[in-house]
Amino acid sequence: MKTLMNPDRISSYLNKPREDFTRKDLIRFIEKSDIEMVNFRYVGGDGKLKTLNFFIRRKSQLDRLLAAGERVDGSSIFPYIDASSSDLYVIPRYRTAYVNPFSVIPAVDMLCSYYTSDGVPLPSAPENIVRKAHQTLKKNTGLTFEAMGELEYYVLANKQYLYPNKAQKGYQTSAPFSKWENIRIEAMRLIAQTGGKIKYSHSEVGNITDVKEDMEQHEIELFPVPLEDAADQITIAKWILRMLGHKYGVTITFVPKIMLGHAGSGLHIHTRFTKNNKNVMVKSDRLSDEAKKIIAGYLSLAQSLTAFGNTVPVSYLRLVPHQEAPTNICWGDRNRSVLVRVPLGWLNTENMAKDANPREKGEMKDLMKHQTVEFRGSDGSANIYLLLAGLAVAARYGWEMKNGLALADKLYVDVNIFSDRNKKLQKNLPQLPASCWESADHLLKDRRIYERDGVFSLIAIDGLVKQLKSYNDRNLNEKLFGRKEKIKKLVAEYIHCA
Repeated sequence: MKTLMNPDRISSYLNKPREDFTRKDLIRFIEKSDIEMVNFRYVGGDGKLKTLNFFIRRKSQLDRLLAAGERVDGSSIFPYIDASSSDLYVIPRYRTAYVNPFSVIPAVDMLCSYYTSDGVPLPSAPENIVRKAHQTLKKNTGLTFEAMGELEYYVLANKQYLYPNKAQKGYQTSAPFSKWENIRIEAMRLIAQTGGKIKYSHSEVGNITDVKEDMEQHEIELFPVPLEDAADQITIAKWILRMLGHKYGVTITFVPKIMLGHAGSGLHIHTRFTKNNKNVMVKSDRLSDEAKKIIAGYLSLAQSLTAFGNTVPVSYLRLVPHQEAPTNICWGDRNRSVLVRVPLGWLNTENMAKDANPREKGEMKDLMKHQTVEFRGSDGSANIYLLLAGLAVAARYGWEMKNGLALADKLYVDVNIFSDRNKKLQKNLPQLPASCWESADHLLKDRRIYERDGVFSLIAIDGLVKQLKSYNDRNLNEKLFGRKEKIKKLVAEYIHCA
């Protein structure tokens, strides 16, 4: 029996990694696989995928399409582009090509980049900003940035009474008590087939029982990949989950907070930095000074990073104590009450498999190369391209800070800051913003850092500030205190946030 080690159809057929795909490769696959359609996909100003469909009639048409792309109306995609001069090109990125698993007509989809009428990358386009952020980081530090996301979401479905699960006790529950494990497993398979690197999945804490419909939380975690690819694979993964929700007649939502008193959905980002193909996060099996400098950068810009990672008013209903969501700017080892967490590594663990399996003779070495640092503030409303770009800017900022190590030492926490006995500590730590309005103010304060070397364009920052301030959500938590119907209405408004 043959074991399918590479579920990615195009990569498997071409027998090459995605980064090596060429136009000729894709034409050959499309011809030999009887593909009838090509779909261009690109992220709009609202953070959601847009689509342009092409029915392929002849090879010359396909060749031109892949080589030259197509024109779109930028003013209908980005709010800050004027209708008087709005034409943009969308050019496919060949490495993102995948066979559409939902299309009735056999189709290959590709993510695209935006280009101006001058044939240069659109400075304000999300995929261009994350690319510039990574290039600038590499140039100035020699670091390569790898990232992956923990994609949390709720399934909203008709009530099922067999095998009930307890409220807030859903963590890693198995079927049949976990009702929607089947969607999660199918999503894993499809994400892998479209080129995503899956680590694992499980049911999450959130399980809301005292309502008319089932509300069950799940998580899919990806593997670290280069920064640009990490943004792409999270974007496709969210699309796949929503398509599966539509297929099965349930709602898949990434809304940051679905009900007060219950677990919210975050988008935790694990980050890893390499230099000369070596993980710089560890040294002598310990967290390195380089890693601490990067953490200091995350902490220094944490308040303005919320402008990219927490983009709707409901985001700030999640950032409250006792729900495994951060409120204070601090970091720690294996500590889920902090903003930046250093996950449990694989120190002194080479012989665990031999202990569990006495007949095992082999050894596992160099496990610490997998060490990451986790940024826990962001949620499913994030514009993932801008968030990862922001983290790259913050990493460089921390790398170049003169007092980075001192700041990291000052904001290190080794206790649960939400515990009653640690209230004084919590009070003395800097706070994350409490609204989109505050987030926008912090972005304005830090904008020169993000705009340095042309990474974030002025128009992108201005447009985001305008959007965040348009919610006028100052003092949101105070205004909504005790008003359940108002909260329910607000959540419903953002149930399908990007």
